[in-house]
Order: sequence, then C-alpha cells, then structure tokens
Amino acid sequence: MRLFFGLELPEPVKQRLLSVQHPVQGARWERADQLHLTLVFLGSVEAQRLADVREVARNLPLKSFELTVTGLGCFGDPDRPKNLWAGVRPMEELADLQSMLRQRLAFSGFALEKRAFRPHITVARFSKEPGSVRKLLQKHQPFDGGTFLVDKFALLESVIREQGSDYHIIERFSLVGPE
Repeated sequence: MRLFFGLELPEPVKQRLLSVQHPVQGARWERADQLHLTLVFLGSVEAQRLADVREVARNLPLKSFELTVTGLGCFGDPDRPKNLWAGVRPMEELADLQSMLRQRLAFSGFALEKRAFRPHITVARFSKEPGSVRKLLQKHQPFDGGTFLVDKFALLESVIREQGSDYHIIERFSLVGPE
C-alpha cells in the first residue's frame, strides 16, 4: 500500500483551485478529487503495518486551526515548471501537526523522507516538455483560495493510474486539543 497523511480540502477551496486551469503545454491538471495537502508521505507500507500507522495518528494533542490557501508558485523555473502549486498560511500549526506525525512514525520504526516540509497543494504536474506558466502566475496574483478549519486529517492510500493517482481515505483522525 502507498500511504500518506494529508488534509482534505473543502469544496469551495477546490473550486477556486480548479479555476486557475488554463491550457499549458505538458500540464496535467489535478482533478477535484486529487486536490489535497500532503502532511507526511510514507510510501510503500506492508498491509500488516496498517494498524501501527493508524495508531500513530490517534489522539494527537493538538487543537484545530484555520488555514488559508494563498498564492501560486511552481517548483522549477516558471518557463520549465515541474509542478504548479498553491501555498498555505499560517505555517506554525500545520508544521506542528506534521512534526508530531513524523515523530510518532519515526518512534514506531517507519522510514520517512528526509526532505524538508514545504506545505503546498499541487494544482498541476508537467511532462518533460512543459510550457511556461509565467503568464498564468502573473494573471492569478494575488491568489486567494479561501480559508478553512483544520480539525481533522486523513490517512490516504494512493493508487497510481495512467490518468493520475486515485486517493482513497482509509481513516480520518480528529484533532483532540491539548491534554
């Protein structure tokens, strides 16, 4: 199973993100059901470890918080992007949630990615011959994707398909607040 923890997005936020879609060479735009924010990517996990993954996420002593989707950017040069993303703020509470999940997963023996957490919502992915997104970025600045309450997060399975990944929710976990 390919697993990750992530935030689901409310429909109004998804609609604002979908509104930036514009024909760009090599772009594979995310569908509404693919839009999410990844907290921790676990990768391939054996089915017998699923109970351990679920246990790690239960009863996190963090309170709910609001998150605003704001700004568009890209990884890579705007003339040859690797992907187009929307940013989020504030980062503090989100970083606390991500860090607590990582610590609990590491303590339970899961190997995790080494790269730094750069919270974003992928809006489009690009092929090896991408077109420029420079004008698209200029057109949508400033970008306001809306604000939503983060009071839960999810464990999701990613199933790779030819038309892009499908994400299936395994379980949702509520933020329970400080003990």
